Amino acid sequence: MPEPRYPERPEDLLKPQQMAQLTGMDYIRGMLTGRLPAAPIAQPGCITMTDAHEGRVVFEGNPDFSLYNPQGAVHGGWFGIALDSAMGCAVMTRLPRGFGYTTLEYKINILRPVFEHTEPLQVIGESVHAGRRTATADGRIIGTDGKIYATGSTTCLVLELPKE
Repeated sequence: MPEPRYPERPEDLLKPQQMAQLTGMDYIRGMLTGRLPAAPIAQPGCITMTDAHEGRVVFEGNPDFSLYNPQGAVHGGWFGIALDSAMGCAVMTRLPRGFGYTTLEYKINILRPVFEHTEPLQVIGESVHAGRRTATADGRIIGTDGKIYATGSTTCLVLELPKE
Protein backbone atom coordinates (compact mmCIF):
# COMPACT_ATOMS: atom_id res chain seq x y z
CA MET A 1 0.00 0.00 0.00
CA PRO A 2 1.50 3.39 -0.97
CA GLU A 3 2.10 5.95 1.76
CA PRO A 4 -0.48 8.74 1.99
CA ARG A 5 0.64 12.13 0.76
CA TYR A 6 -0.15 14.63 3.51
CA PRO A 7 -0.32 18.29 2.52
CA GLU A 8 1.79 20.71 4.51
CA ARG A 9 -0.10 23.93 3.71
CA PRO A 10 -3.49 24.90 2.22
CA GLU A 11 -1.96 25.42 -1.23
CA ASP A 12 -1.13 21.69 -1.33
CA LEU A 13 -4.83 20.73 -1.35
CA LEU A 14 -6.86 20.38 -4.53
CA LYS A 15 -8.89 23.43 -5.43
CA PRO A 16 -12.68 22.95 -5.72
CA GLN A 17 -12.42 23.42 -9.51
CA GLN A 18 -9.91 20.54 -9.68
CA MET A 19 -12.11 18.35 -7.48
CA ALA A 20 -15.09 19.11 -9.76
CA GLN A 21 -13.29 17.31 -12.60
CA LEU A 22 -13.30 14.00 -10.71
CA THR A 23 -15.99 11.57 -9.65
CA GLY A 24 -16.12 11.00 -5.92
CA MET A 25 -14.70 7.50 -6.39
CA ASP A 26 -11.80 8.85 -8.49
CA TYR A 27 -11.04 11.38 -5.75
CA ILE A 28 -11.07 8.75 -2.99
CA ARG A 29 -8.94 6.33 -5.04
CA GLY A 30 -6.49 9.17 -5.68
CA MET A 31 -6.08 9.70 -1.93
CA LEU A 32 -5.82 5.95 -1.32
CA THR A 33 -2.99 5.54 -3.84
CA GLY A 34 -1.11 8.70 -2.81
CA ARG A 35 -1.72 10.34 -6.19
CA LEU A 36 -3.85 13.02 -4.50
CA PRO A 37 -3.26 14.63 -1.10
CA ALA A 38 -4.85 12.93 1.90
CA ALA A 39 -6.87 14.86 4.46
CA PRO A 40 -4.48 16.77 6.74
CA ILE A 41 -6.46 15.72 9.82
CA ALA A 42 -5.72 12.04 9.16
CA GLN A 43 -2.06 12.43 10.10
CA PRO A 44 -2.46 13.83 13.62
CA GLY A 45 -5.62 11.72 13.92
CA CYS A 46 -3.61 8.52 13.46
CA ILE A 47 -5.86 7.08 10.74
CA THR A 48 -4.89 5.82 7.29
CA MET A 49 -7.22 4.84 4.45
CA THR A 50 -6.56 1.20 3.53
CA ASP A 51 -9.44 0.26 1.21
CA ALA A 52 -12.14 1.94 -0.85
CA HIS A 53 -14.97 0.62 -3.00
CA GLU A 54 -18.15 2.30 -4.10
CA GLY A 55 -20.15 2.93 -0.94
CA ARG A 56 -17.52 1.59 1.48
CA VAL A 57 -14.26 2.96 2.83
CA VAL A 58 -11.95 1.44 5.43
CA PHE A 59 -9.34 3.24 7.51
CA GLU A 60 -6.89 1.76 9.98
CA GLY A 61 -6.55 3.59 13.26
CA ASN A 62 -3.78 3.32 15.78
CA PRO A 63 -4.06 6.32 18.11
CA ASP A 64 -1.11 7.11 20.34
CA PHE A 65 -0.56 8.90 23.64
CA SER A 66 -0.78 12.34 22.00
CA LEU A 67 -4.53 11.69 21.63
CA TYR A 68 -5.17 10.81 25.29
CA ASN A 69 -7.60 12.65 27.53
CA PRO A 70 -6.72 13.50 31.16
CA GLN A 71 -8.31 10.24 32.36
CA GLY A 72 -5.69 8.12 30.57
CA ALA A 73 -7.51 6.87 27.46
CA VAL A 74 -7.90 8.04 23.86
CA HIS A 75 -10.01 11.22 23.71
CA GLY A 76 -13.55 10.92 22.38
CA GLY A 77 -12.67 13.42 19.67
CA TRP A 78 -10.51 10.77 17.99
CA PHE A 79 -13.57 8.56 17.56
CA GLY A 80 -15.35 11.50 15.94
CA ILE A 81 -12.44 12.24 13.57
CA ALA A 82 -12.13 8.58 12.59
CA LEU A 83 -15.84 7.91 12.05
CA ASP A 84 -16.58 11.26 10.36
CA SER A 85 -13.69 10.60 7.96
CA ALA A 86 -14.75 7.05 7.08
CA MET A 87 -18.45 7.83 6.76
CA GLY A 88 -17.84 11.00 4.74
CA CYS A 89 -15.44 9.24 2.38
CA ALA A 90 -18.00 6.44 1.90
CA VAL A 91 -20.51 9.10 0.83
CA MET A 92 -17.93 10.68 -1.49
CA THR A 93 -17.43 7.38 -3.34
CA ARG A 94 -21.04 7.61 -4.54
CA LEU A 95 -21.01 11.19 -5.78
CA PRO A 96 -20.84 12.02 -9.49
CA ARG A 97 -18.33 14.32 -11.16
CA GLY A 98 -18.81 17.93 -10.09
CA PHE A 99 -20.12 17.22 -6.59
CA GLY A 100 -18.68 17.14 -3.08
CA TYR A 101 -20.11 17.02 0.41
CA THR A 102 -19.87 18.49 3.84
CA THR A 103 -20.94 16.92 7.11
CA LEU A 104 -24.32 18.26 8.19
CA GLU A 105 -24.43 16.26 11.42
CA TYR A 106 -23.01 13.10 12.88
CA LYS A 107 -23.55 11.01 15.97
CA ILE A 108 -21.20 8.56 17.60
CA ASN A 109 -21.58 5.99 20.35
CA ILE A 110 -18.35 5.03 22.10
CA LEU A 111 -18.78 1.52 23.46
CA ARG A 112 -15.35 0.78 24.92
CA PRO A 113 -12.14 2.74 25.58
CA VAL A 114 -9.07 2.75 23.36
CA PHE A 115 -5.52 2.93 24.71
CA GLU A 116 -2.09 3.33 23.17
CA HIS A 117 -1.56 -0.43 23.51
CA THR A 118 -4.91 -1.29 21.88
CA GLU A 119 -4.50 -3.29 18.68
CA PRO A 120 -4.85 -1.39 15.41
CA LEU A 121 -8.52 -0.75 14.74
CA GLN A 122 -10.55 -0.79 11.55
CA VAL A 123 -12.76 2.23 10.94
CA ILE A 124 -15.42 1.33 8.40
CA GLY A 125 -17.80 3.75 6.69
CA GLU A 126 -20.70 2.55 4.55
CA SER A 127 -22.95 4.76 2.47
CA VAL A 128 -26.65 4.20 3.04
CA HIS A 129 -28.14 6.86 0.73
CA ALA A 130 -26.66 9.29 -1.78
CA GLY A 131 -29.22 11.72 -3.14
CA ARG A 132 -29.07 15.01 -5.01
CA ARG A 133 -29.08 17.14 -1.83
CA THR A 134 -28.28 14.85 1.08
CA ALA A 135 -26.47 11.60 1.76
CA THR A 136 -26.25 9.32 4.78
CA ALA A 137 -23.75 6.75 6.01
CA ASP A 138 -23.12 4.47 8.96
CA GLY A 139 -19.80 3.63 10.55
CA ARG A 140 -18.15 1.43 13.11
CA ILE A 141 -14.78 0.98 14.72
CA ILE A 142 -13.82 -2.64 15.29
CA GLY A 143 -10.86 -4.54 16.65
CA THR A 144 -9.14 -7.49 14.99
CA ASP A 145 -11.05 -9.73 17.40
CA GLY A 146 -14.38 -8.38 16.09
CA LYS A 147 -15.15 -6.29 19.17
CA ILE A 148 -17.00 -3.07 18.37
CA TYR A 149 -15.42 0.02 19.93
CA ALA A 150 -17.78 2.64 18.51
CA THR A 151 -20.60 3.16 16.03
CA GLY A 152 -21.74 6.24 14.18
CA SER A 153 -24.11 7.72 11.64
CA THR A 154 -23.96 10.85 9.53
CA THR A 155 -26.01 13.07 7.29
CA CYS A 156 -24.05 14.98 4.65
CA LEU A 157 -25.05 17.92 2.52
CA VAL A 158 -24.28 17.27 -1.16
CA LEU A 159 -22.76 20.34 -2.83
CA GLU A 160 -22.22 21.25 -6.45
CA LEU A 161 -18.58 22.27 -6.86
CA PRO A 162 -17.57 25.33 -8.90
CA LYS A 163 -16.37 24.29 -12.33
CA GLU A 164 -14.33 27.42 -13.06
